[in-house]
Amino acid sequence: MSVKSIRAIRLAAGAAALTLFGTALAGCSSAGAAETIRFTFSKREAIGFMTELVAQYNASQDDVHVEIDTSGVDVVSASFVRGNPPDIMLANYNMEVARFVQRCTLSDLEGTDAAASVREDLQPLMDQYGSCEGRTSALPYSVMASSVIYNKEIFEAQGLEVPTTWDELIAVCDQLQAAGVTPFYATFKDDWTIGQGWYDYAVGGSLDVVDFYDELAAEGADVGPDSPASFEKDFADPVERMLELTETYVNEDAPSRGYGDGNLAFSKGEAAMYLQGPWAFSEIAKTAPDLELGTFPLPMTDDPDDLAVRVNMDLAAMIPEGSRHQEAARDFLEFLYLPENVEAYNASQLGFTPTTDAAAPDDPRIEGMIEYYDAGQVYQGPSVLVPKTIPVFNYAQAIVLGSNPTTMLRTMDADWARLAFRAPVPTTTAEESGE
Repeated sequence: MSVKSIRAIRLAAGAAALTLFGTALAGCSSAGAAETIRFTFSKREAIGFMTELVAQYNASQDDVHVEIDTSGVDVVSASFVRGNPPDIMLANYNMEVARFVQRCTLSDLEGTDAAASVREDLQPLMDQYGSCEGRTSALPYSVMASSVIYNKEIFEAQGLEVPTTWDELIAVCDQLQAAGVTPFYATFKDDWTIGQGWYDYAVGGSLDVVDFYDELAAEGADVGPDSPASFEKDFADPVERMLELTETYVNEDAPSRGYGDGNLAFSKGEAAMYLQGPWAFSEIAKTAPDLELGTFPLPMTDDPDDLAVRVNMDLAAMIPEGSRHQEAARDFLEFLYLPENVEAYNASQLGFTPTTDAAAPDDPRIEGMIEYYDAGQVYQGPSVLVPKTIPVFNYAQAIVLGSNPTTMLRTMDADWARLAFRAPVPTTTAEESGE
């Protein structure tokens, strides 16, 4: 090959390299021109799904670039204090996150398409944690429903129907015991499994949780056995029935069994029923992937119309007032709430989609809760509707392990009254917050 030919090849290669370099610069310039927003996401089990969804959004347009942050609610809280909050949040909706709502630090989402798509009957559940008058501060994104998980194979073998009343439930338990089958597998070693299961199901299946906490808030520091609403008075009967179940129809080693033990034992068919949320399904499936399971609300009265399932707002969407990228954040919000996105997310997590036109879940394991969710026969767990400084899980655990229930409930009244006296709930409005 001649020197001239070699020089020509080198020139061509150099030109190609310059072209590629220029293309890369153009790409960097294009990415740099996009408005970058910080998106915090708090559900660790779904980070993979949401990371992929963010990537799809970023690839779909050039105006906004979303960076996902999974550092957790404590970091988010600190960023509010520093005046540098995230631009948009999807977080578990609880007492900690609701502080941002109560203090009117979140922007109003009322005019968005996302807000228009959400079921109106879920708003009272959102408001239980507080509100900023005149604003829609947070939108539910994923509703997690939980109830009794039951082994369909055991029920079929024993010729049992799903109970819809308290008397039917007791009859089912008695028949199971007579056949040598443990009715419920209980895990009293882990206090949260008692709080979110036995305690919440017993109370939520017996009374109107929204009305109770509204009345309790109105009483404030005057809560006690003689007030219109009190833990000692209103929770006495539900707790008594809870104890009837936990003292008679559970595995003998329940006090020493934890959540992991329960999943394994239930997967092996060691009990017919289990009080856990849908998060337990994946754990049970590790041992028994083909086990036929279903769900039904725990009946606590003799009126089937009282049946309801426990729900929590597993994720809610919020845009802080302090975000410097409000419009960009709203654009991403609308993307998150596109039917194909919000429905796919909830299907991946066995959650219920909170939008009006969403199809019901198609997983047979949670099919038994659909009719109650669709009819609005739901309640938020009473254990999560109190400040963390009231150790409800510990109290519930003490009750099932033998402490006097009246004493424990009276202590909860005193705790509530003390906190209400020291830190009354503010009635903040958007106008007062400076909107």
